[in-house]
Amino acid sequence: MANGAVDRSEGFGERLLGLLLDRARLLPPQLIGPLIAEEVARIGGRDVSILLQDYAQELLVPLPGRKLHVSQPEPVADSAAGRSFLHAEVVEVKQTHGVRMYLPLLDGSDQVGVMSLTLDTIGDDDRRLLGRLASLVADILVTKNAYTDQFFLARRREPMSVSAEIQWGLLPPLTMSIPQVAVAGILEPAYRVAGDSFDYALNDNILHIAVIDAMGHGLDAAAMATIAIGAYRHARRVFVSLAEKYAFMDDAISRQFGPDHFVTAQLMHINIATGEMELVNAGHPAPLLIRDRQVVQQLESATTLPVGFGGEAPRVRQHMLQRGDRVLCYTDGIIEEHVDGGEPFGEERLVRCINRLGQEPSQGVRADLRQLSHTLKRERGGLTSDDATLFMVEWHGGAADHLAELD
Repeated sequence: MANGAVDRSEGFGERLLGLLLDRARLLPPQLIGPLIAEEVARIGGRDVSILLQDYAQELLVPLPGRKLHVSQPEPVADSAAGRSFLHAEVVEVKQTHGVRMYLPLLDGSDQVGVMSLTLDTIGDDDRRLLGRLASLVADILVTKNAYTDQFFLARRREPMSVSAEIQWGLLPPLTMSIPQVAVAGILEPAYRVAGDSFDYALNDNILHIAVIDAMGHGLDAAAMATIAIGAYRHARRVFVSLAEKYAFMDDAISRQFGPDHFVTAQLMHINIATGEMELVNAGHPAPLLIRDRQVVQQLESATTLPVGFGGEAPRVRQHMLQRGDRVLCYTDGIIEEHVDGGEPFGEERLVRCINRLGQEPSQGVRADLRQLSHTLKRERGGLTSDDATLFMVEWHGGAADHLAELD
């Protein structure tokens, strides 16, 4: 430009994305589909579908709506949509009349679902513009989800218990991935879970993690889990130590429920720059350290009473992670399910399943954890009579400062 002036004129792509941005603030949830379909039509696309993950992480379910293409749910395993979803990648499938395109809907790094559409032909400009459109659509879906039941109802494939409703409302995003660290979690049984929950937050270089299991079933367990997670978040947000987090939770549960109720918990801090890890294990199965896709040890810590029993201040155990290490937390519903004529499933079988799956190439934390969860369920004969939760962390280290720099 003359005199060093910057070109601020609006091009086709900016107009297309800008229209969605400009209208998003006032757009009612039921009009998201029609507007997205109109935007895709401007690029020459058709048959637009918004596919959302069901709560059991088995299907991608089409969001109903005017101008949206609604077909049968697609399996997360063994489908083009599922591949796009699990691996956060664009998948293109040639058809008789054009190309079917599947674009992951990513809210940050959490996979919301998949947007699919058909174009006669696809060029690099189409790929770039549609990729950015999919990112914007994901952000809008997450924002609107806060005040509509439309997306919840699409994702629900069977009746859900009140306790499960409470637990799903407590959860953070099921996955997070940044250059230094990735996390993923899964709850079973999806529609009846009661006392299991997990929470995490990344504050500066410290990843804060809690995995809990409230005693009992139904609303009583869900209420305890709610109090425990609430107390944990409060303690985390006033910047107290790991031992003090335990004390906050212990006091809240004992005051609210008395001496006969308790919550087992794992509390962790992981420095994502260095791999230093602090662990408090309060009556929970010990986490497993997975290195090179094989279990190498349990991450033991000093004995600490479950939350709610008024235990002494816990001793914090230090561990040091290596790049690529995974830490797997799980609740006792995974290993205490009775199989084979009454025998508990057991930790040895859990480790064997992890190691067997570890002989296959990794598909990423989310896909690997989902595969492990479904494999364990098959190994238990499809039984999940108690809450069964898995939560995995993969540490890479390094820095992400380059992402804040413009080329």
